[in-house]
Amino acid sequence: MSYLDNILFAIILVLGIGFFAQNVKKLIRNIKLGQDVDRTDNPKERWRNMAMIALGQSKMVKRPVAGILHIIVYLGFIIINIEVLEILIDGLFGTHRVFSFLGGFYNVLIGSFEVLAFLVIVAIATFYIRRNIIKLKRFISNDLTGWPKSDANNILYFETVLMVLFLVLNAADLHLQTLGVGHYNQAGAFPVSQFIAPIFNGISENIVVLIERAAWWLHIVGILIFLNYLYYSKHLHILLAFPNTYFANLKPQGQFDNLESVTKEVKLMMDPNADPFAAAPAGEEPVHSKFGASDVQDLNWVQLLNAYTCTECGRCTSSCPANQTGKKLSPRKIMMDTRDRLEEVGKNIDTNKGVFVPDGKSLLNDYISTEELWACTSCNACVEECPVNISPLSIIMDMRRYLVMEQSAAPMELNSMMTNIENNGAPWQYNQMDRLNWKDEN
Repeated sequence: MSYLDNILFAIILVLGIGFFAQNVKKLIRNIKLGQDVDRTDNPKERWRNMAMIALGQSKMVKRPVAGILHIIVYLGFIIINIEVLEILIDGLFGTHRVFSFLGGFYNVLIGSFEVLAFLVIVAIATFYIRRNIIKLKRFISNDLTGWPKSDANNILYFETVLMVLFLVLNAADLHLQTLGVGHYNQAGAFPVSQFIAPIFNGISENIVVLIERAAWWLHIVGILIFLNYLYYSKHLHILLAFPNTYFANLKPQGQFDNLESVTKEVKLMMDPNADPFAAAPAGEEPVHSKFGASDVQDLNWVQLLNAYTCTECGRCTSSCPANQTGKKLSPRKIMMDTRDRLEEVGKNIDTNKGVFVPDGKSLLNDYISTEELWACTSCNACVEECPVNISPLSIIMDMRRYLVMEQSAAPMELNSMMTNIENNGAPWQYNQMDRLNWKDEN
């Protein structure tokens, strides 16, 4: 490579990583819009969860076909992208296969990369068939139309092109090595691309060099484009699955926290010296404790991290009993709606120079309907099924709390039950004195 090529490579690299860094900064800003919650307890178990679930893919293999295919793609990209380090060094310093000094170990590396690249292509083809030809039920629901559907296929195209470019690059390199052209010294083992290399027979050396260089440039530029595409894609989970599994709730499923705002109000009521009608101190706005959540800013930051981490795989929805019986609820849609609303709020802040200007919208009603919220049975099936420990249920419950405690908008059956508990000390419409009447019937 010439010095001009090195400089061009450095500029492209800086622009690609710089744009990605800007998006990461925006992502962190948006997540921090959520309420504070402490998830620093039991670090040993948290590290274990991250190692087993995010790194080890332990929950993916509960559905073996998709799980094994996903592990192939996952390992392929993790391991194959080790060669990106070599590409970066070659691009910046004008070297060629700089790690070839590793000798036999380098041959093993390149050979394993090629086998994985081929397996990744096979896995991607299978994913495409399952999604677009067989059309598995969880991939053809109403919440996966438009951009979500296009996004899923875009990723498959991206990954295929990157793997093909990698193999074409190696095949052209192998052909030039065989001819002893220039700096193309013997280096690497090519168990897959050796079957592609014969297509270059009879083509002039200059053309093959041009093909090799074009594949090299397109491969690294494609990786940078893919990196920056992640922010706009469901595949952001490639990066966020690790913090998401680390900060996941460790409490037993079904155990809910008391609302801090409710606790504060109860303590105020129980304090004989407190004046609930006292005016706010001079210069301060009256503080109203909001119960539950009606918009993304009312959720905690882990729930917002959940929304960005959602893979849209649909395992949650396919296991949801409410959805299976025809109810409107889709846990996947809950997460997608939360992310969409959070993005809308983030753009509002960007437009208004760092300040959110009320837009007359909210997550409740504008994105998620009360019908969806009350269809949930709170069985935790969605939480159990999620391969990256996302909890749609926590968002549903917080929004229900808002409906009940702020708007008194619970379904009639629930209102009747709460009235009975208040009046009779039990969910049933019987006087407390009549509770034991059943024993006299015998």
